[in-house]
Amino acid sequence: MPEQPRPPEGAIAGTGMGGAMDLATGEATTLEGPPRGRGGPERRGRPRSLWSDAWHDLRRNPVFVVSAVVICFLVVISLWPSLIAPGNPLQCDLAKAQEGSQPGHPFGFDGQGCDVYTRTVHGARASVTVGVCATLGVTLLGSVLGGLAGFFGGAWDGFLSRATDVFFAIPVVLGGLVLLSVVSSNTVWPVIGFMVLLGWPQISRIARGSVITARQQDYVQAARALGASPARILLRHIAPNAVAPVIVVATIALGTYIALEATLSYLGVGLKPPSVSWGIDISAASPYVRNAPHALLWPSGALAVTVLAFIMLGDAVRDALDPKLR
Repeated sequence: MPEQPRPPEGAIAGTGMGGAMDLATGEATTLEGPPRGRGGPERRGRPRSLWSDAWHDLRRNPVFVVSAVVICFLVVISLWPSLIAPGNPLQCDLAKAQEGSQPGHPFGFDGQGCDVYTRTVHGARASVTVGVCATLGVTLLGSVLGGLAGFFGGAWDGFLSRATDVFFAIPVVLGGLVLLSVVSSNTVWPVIGFMVLLGWPQISRIARGSVITARQQDYVQAARALGASPARILLRHIAPNAVAPVIVVATIALGTYIALEATLSYLGVGLKPPSVSWGIDISAASPYVRNAPHALLWPSGALAVTVLAFIMLGDAVRDALDPKLR
């Protein structure tokens, strides 16, 4: 059969249905070639991982965006509080005690004549430091102990389970009153150490359950059949797939630790003066709340917004990392 001549560019080609259409050379080529697109069909058809898919959802979640903005602002003022509050939080004037808002002092003064605005801004450093450091310590200790127990099982798993039961039986606030009442340090480290001591069992149980679930997957069995060492299986195959629930719980717990630090400081066993903390300011303003409610309102509001921001962030991360909620 003789070869049909190709139509020139811009020619009229028959449609086979009694009609005709303009068929340019470039357009005719694309009818048989791969679809156009940046990166080709391989990139556009490549499945996303759990983390990339979660980040894709988080960027479009208004709850995550709002909470992340609030948390970033808190981190900035914790590192450099003098950017928005250049005053000294320990400088007080008794002549201005319990006075309301004035020019240059928008939040008024507390019972000692200290600027409430300056103390509220500088108090974020202690709360954020305690929350972040306690969360890191609890996550690291609980993940290691729970991950090893879930992976190896046996006597170590049984011992850890009984130890977590013992720590769960200790009331947190009562334990703080007993343990921190004998500490005279004014730094945040005794409070952080107490939170790590009583907070690791929760993360440990989450990590243990995640590791047990991941250990039963086919890819772990395949790696074990190929001769991979236990350390490689745990670090390369199980840990990356079991860390998502731990991250979610740790993010929500961070706000809880900030509230716990304020509670212990309010009771007088957490941070102590001359340290600047929201819990200390709330405790100092409580006796004269009727005469100067502003001294209690602003540190309480800052604490509530901070805790709420971290809880909202944890909820958004949970929704993004949990495939069952999609």
